[in-house]
Amino acid sequence: MAKYLVIVESPAKVKTIKKFLGSNYEVMASNGHVRDLPKSQLGIDVENDYEPKYITIRGKGDILAGLRKAAKKADKVYLATDPDREGEAISWHLSKALKLDEKKMRRITFNEITKTAVKASIKEARDIDMNLVDAQQTRRMLDRMVGYRISPVLWAKVKRGLSAGRVQSVALRIIGDREDEINAFIPEEYWTLDAEFAVKGEKKPLIAKFYGNKSKKMSIGSREELDKILEGLEGVSYEVAEVKKSERSKKPPLPFTTSTLQQEASKVLNFSTQKTMRLAQQLYEGIDIKGNGTVGVITYLRTDSTRISEEAESAAHAYITSQYGPDYTLTQEKKDDKKKKIQDAHEAIRPTDITRTPASLKESLSRDQFRLYQLIWKRFTASRMQNAKYETTSVKIKGGEYYFTMAASKLKFDGFMAVYVQEDEEKTENAFLAKGLDESTELSFQGFHEQQHFTQPPAHYTEAALVKALEELGIGRPSTYAPTITTIIARRYVAKENKNLYMTELGEVVNNIMKKSFPSIVDVYFTATMEELLDSVGEGIVQWKTVIRNFYPDLEDAVQTAEKELEEVKIEDEVTDVICDLCGRNMVIKYGPHGKFLACPGFPDCRNTKPYLEKIGVPCPVCGKDVVLRRSKKGRRYYGCENNPECEFMSWQKPSKEKCPNCGGYMLEKGNKVVCADEHCGFVMVRKKEEVQQEA
Repeated sequence: MAKYLVIVESPAKVKTIKKFLGSNYEVMASNGHVRDLPKSQLGIDVENDYEPKYITIRGKGDILAGLRKAAKKADKVYLATDPDREGEAISWHLSKALKLDEKKMRRITFNEITKTAVKASIKEARDIDMNLVDAQQTRRMLDRMVGYRISPVLWAKVKRGLSAGRVQSVALRIIGDREDEINAFIPEEYWTLDAEFAVKGEKKPLIAKFYGNKSKKMSIGSREELDKILEGLEGVSYEVAEVKKSERSKKPPLPFTTSTLQQEASKVLNFSTQKTMRLAQQLYEGIDIKGNGTVGVITYLRTDSTRISEEAESAAHAYITSQYGPDYTLTQEKKDDKKKKIQDAHEAIRPTDITRTPASLKESLSRDQFRLYQLIWKRFTASRMQNAKYETTSVKIKGGEYYFTMAASKLKFDGFMAVYVQEDEEKTENAFLAKGLDESTELSFQGFHEQQHFTQPPAHYTEAALVKALEELGIGRPSTYAPTITTIIARRYVAKENKNLYMTELGEVVNNIMKKSFPSIVDVYFTATMEELLDSVGEGIVQWKTVIRNFYPDLEDAVQTAEKELEEVKIEDEVTDVICDLCGRNMVIKYGPHGKFLACPGFPDCRNTKPYLEKIGVPCPVCGKDVVLRRSKKGRRYYGCENNPECEFMSWQKPSKEKCPNCGGYMLEKGNKVVCADEHCGFVMVRKKEEVQQEA
């Protein structure tokens, strides 16, 4: 019979950890939280010094009964929930719900689900860290207070089903402020002037950019300014005035934190933050690897830290030396200058075993799991490698009183770039500059290239850019970025199109109400200060009830004022050209738990509803009506004719607007290719990367 009980959060970990610990250990899962504040009320006794009222979560009774039975039989109970603030709180709630004897229970944490880490955690068992528990309790109560006191105001003044949130409302404001910047932006004119030169013995011309005069760099703000410069360049001779050669090093990137992983996966793989976290959770909890059983292949996914353990450092050193040679191996640990945060007890996100290459796991992973694992593996491996080194050449060309400049760089030693090249890697122009251009080189002027430009407004936020902004401003923590973005999209405050996040009419209304009636809640600096206070609670510096006592009275005053003074706002439903076949009215778009649907505006007299079919702007290749985006019973997206079932056209790939130039049939979009649907034709067209990204 097992002497020890280990309780984890996720059932996916049970089998793996049991295998590591052996027959003396019983491993069971709590399936996340077992106690929480009640859904039906605030759940915080504001009259009794803000005491929380915790209840058992509905549906967890059987799980707790099983855990109690196993805990009674065990000599010792190890609480092995996730290694963060949330996990610490779950362990504390378990200890209360199971009524565990303090002498009998111990808290263990592991940053990776490997045999070494799990067995080591048993030896380092400790008491529950009540400072971390209090930090989580404070966060939960603040979020509950904001959500449960402000949301009813939005229901009363706008429409039911809306919500406010301590972090989501600030995120919404950040998006709104950016849209205000974009709307207020006034473009400014500017011009660029390039000079083209021929060099004896070279086939390609040299292109140099206008710099200014000897004393300063000049910008060209109008056609008149450009004409004046061109006038001063009439008939002048050109000579190489200066050639400078130097070396430049490019540092390898730091290993991933939660934020940087979400950003890079969005940019490189086009993953949403939610998808990235879901896949990373799977890689952390364990993958069934042929010949090895279930193994966790990355470390814990919620972290602010770029720190790496000594064991991982040594393993990386040995692997890089053997695979790439000693010249590629980093000699000292990279440091991150960022302020240490509460999550820094963790390591960065890295593979649990660097020798487990992406290629070796390809057959054991789904396509998306493989792509994310490959990104994590390459980033970590690169972070332990040497700088890349460039040989750079910069040239100044004199023409009359003006100067033109050009620069080139040549990769001398690839270093970490042998493994990992980021998307924004610079393109080398004028590459032959390094071949021996000097002050004696004769230049033959070929002509000017002049172009008018206008300054561009700030870009709309993408998910990646919003995560970066939230992190830089100190709002939220690794575990909150993905659910925050998911919530504001699900609430239809924000629409996502071509990766960009746009404020909807509903979002504008809610944001304006929040800014007017609850300015401190959506104040970036107030929220960042609150995050710092929560960290201080976790470090044992600030008492958790002090934070709550200082927060709630001001919130309650603001709510009561809003209830009295705030005017109602009417949001009209979007009217469609679809006619209700029961009463003849134009149906409107409504939103339900599963997204958009059509409803008759005559409700409750007419209760007719229909599925909302999103047209993609492509005619059906069979009958000519519109192709719409549909979902199968299992939720998979596919494309079908709006005239279904009369027209049976259906495709898992998106049909293209273009006809096949070879056979005249319809074509399908597959990644960066457009292919003929007729396999016998076989026509394939590769699209430019920019076109694919625009549609992603």
